[in-house]
Amino acid sequence: MDRPRIVIVGAGFAGYHAARSLAARVGTNAEIVLINPTDFFLYLPLLPEVAAGVLDPRRIAVSLPATLPGARLVLGEVDAVDLDASCVEWADPEGGRGRIGYDRLVLAAGSVNKLLPIPGVAEHATGFRGLPEALYLRDHVTRQVELADSATDPHEREARCTFVVVGAGYTGTEIAAQGPLLTAALVRHHPRLRDQPMRWLLLDLAPRVLPELGERMSSTADGVLRSRGVEVRTGQSIEEATADGVRLTTGENVPTRTLAWCVGVRPDPLVTELGLPMEKGRLVVDRYLTVPGRPEVFACGDAAAVPDLTRPGETTAMTAQHAVRQGKRAGRNVAASLGHGRWRGYKHHDLGFVVDLGGRAAAANPLRVPMSGLPAKAVTRGYHLVSMPGNRIRTAVDWALDAVLERQTVQLGLVRSPAVPLDTSSPEVPRRR
Repeated sequence: MDRPRIVIVGAGFAGYHAARSLAARVGTNAEIVLINPTDFFLYLPLLPEVAAGVLDPRRIAVSLPATLPGARLVLGEVDAVDLDASCVEWADPEGGRGRIGYDRLVLAAGSVNKLLPIPGVAEHATGFRGLPEALYLRDHVTRQVELADSATDPHEREARCTFVVVGAGYTGTEIAAQGPLLTAALVRHHPRLRDQPMRWLLLDLAPRVLPELGERMSSTADGVLRSRGVEVRTGQSIEEATADGVRLTTGENVPTRTLAWCVGVRPDPLVTELGLPMEKGRLVVDRYLTVPGRPEVFACGDAAAVPDLTRPGETTAMTAQHAVRQGKRAGRNVAASLGHGRWRGYKHHDLGFVVDLGGRAAAANPLRVPMSGLPAKAVTRGYHLVSMPGNRIRTAVDWALDAVLERQTVQLGLVRSPAVPLDTSSPEVPRRR
């Protein structure tokens, strides 16, 4: 008899763990097909450490074929789903097309950069959602320091040594915390810049950094940022970006060549094209992660508005912690729909959060116990090593080497600016060089 086919769209936190959970439960009794643009699962929380030159990019790229032997990988980006015909279509990396039918569908397409209607942002800002952006930002910061070293105009030198980060959530805060450590390492090899300030600004309209976390963690992060010279500008953002700088909402003009855009994410546009009920851009699902009226379709992670059973009337936040657990639950429920195991609703209490602030600094609240300094650093790195589905030893070795050796500061030149457009709907947006 033909085996039922389960198609999973996306191999982020939710999709990866859905595939892993499914493979463990259905074995060879079902065909699991995972469609993803790359052959790796990206461990996003450590992306700022790649941008800062602490980790090799391969450390946070976990091979899908190597770690998911029970699933068949299809390289491609799904751009169409025909719910009535029970099939999906995709474009592969070389421009080809593919189409496949399914008996069960798991939508775990994740999220993309969230843009705001601010003039110049799409053209002149750099997003931060994947390895290309991290490698580009690292090269770009390195290049600005090197160009500043040879600049004869003091105004140009100042602009190249000014770095603006918009968004004081997890990603923006960690980039702004890691940034001064990177530029300090760069300046050591450029004696003419030793008296030139490396200016980092972190902007957010929120009243404090890490506004989604408690005040104690926010205060810890704020203190670390300020101790490294970062200008924390809460209650402020930008109202225009140009090739030569940004204008703040206060009216102040800041000359800069670097604008990192970290204001948050929005669900992948794929889910909005399905014609299914949506809530704040996310696909409506029930407690079992199934789409109402479509019992063969499941959704989880950032693309799904999952009811938060711990807070009636609300949906779960778009976090990696929720995505991992929703992926596991979706995998189990898909297996249950095929007769393997029992259905269970998704219910999860947050176990705390960790924020790596570079160097020996971190903030954490495991089981709601607030921590900072080295204890928080140990908890943070321990959490990441446990959470990563692969490359743990290599990652730990990189951390150990960073603690005892000088940081490598060199441009790789692998990613050019057109390859990392902030506006995902306009892949050929021209950008500054």
